[in-house]
Amino acid sequence: MNSHEIDYELYGDDMQCVEIELDPNESVIAEAGGMMMMEDGIDMETIFGDGAEQSGGFFGKLVGAGKRVLTGESLFMTVFTNKGVGKRKVSFAAPYPGKIIPVDLNEQGGKVICQKDAFLCAAKGVSIGIDFQKKLGTGFFGGEGFIMQKLEGDGLAFLHAGGTIIKRELAPGERLRIDTGCLVALSKDVDYDIEYVGKVKTAFFGGEGLFFATVRGPGTVWIQTLPFSRLADRIIASAPSIGGDSRGEGSVLGGLGRLFDGDNR
Repeated sequence: MNSHEIDYELYGDDMQCVEIELDPNESVIAEAGGMMMMEDGIDMETIFGDGAEQSGGFFGKLVGAGKRVLTGESLFMTVFTNKGVGKRKVSFAAPYPGKIIPVDLNEQGGKVICQKDAFLCAAKGVSIGIDFQKKLGTGFFGGEGFIMQKLEGDGLAFLHAGGTIIKRELAPGERLRIDTGCLVALSKDVDYDIEYVGKVKTAFFGGEGLFFATVRGPGTVWIQTLPFSRLADRIIASAPSIGGDSRGEGSVLGGLGRLFDGDNR
């Protein structure tokens, strides 16, 4: 096994964290800023890329960092290594309400493709790269852009997405249409494309956008009920300080009540 074999436990419901138990000299990689807490004996090191190219010298590190820039992520990742003599634990928290899902890449044929901001952490040895969508329609209208993230290896990776995450197993030839923002990840054998909704009235007035993501089996897809972009749009729409429309929630006086609000300017 090339990746480190880690143990874990999930805590929480809507604002989850994952606690990873490391044996001596075992490591886990994570996005910068994702760590919540760690025990004594855990060493933290910031590196270029995902650590998979560290033996390739400076050029390998530069290539790994460049892949992350193309997916819109930071140049750096953080490696947490147990330098102690016994088991030590490190925890990572979800960045917004949703679920954390463990994905065993070995069970998924060594590769999973996911939206660019879904990755939270993984066992060291998992490679985080880019996956170019071969079809132009997917790239221009897919909601996640022409480039998606790919996770390769034989270890555990942890993904995060908004709301509840539904795992769907597709039979050979089975097709499913999904809102482009709700598609979190798919296994390597799933065919992914973009489909126009078909009706002009539905496209412009249906509120579901112009395109669907269509996936065809065999394989596994993960779907989220609340994309972060949808949550952010609702927050902005309800925030009067940035142009939204406040409806006076929580006050029987409505707009009149804001005249007596201490934050009123």
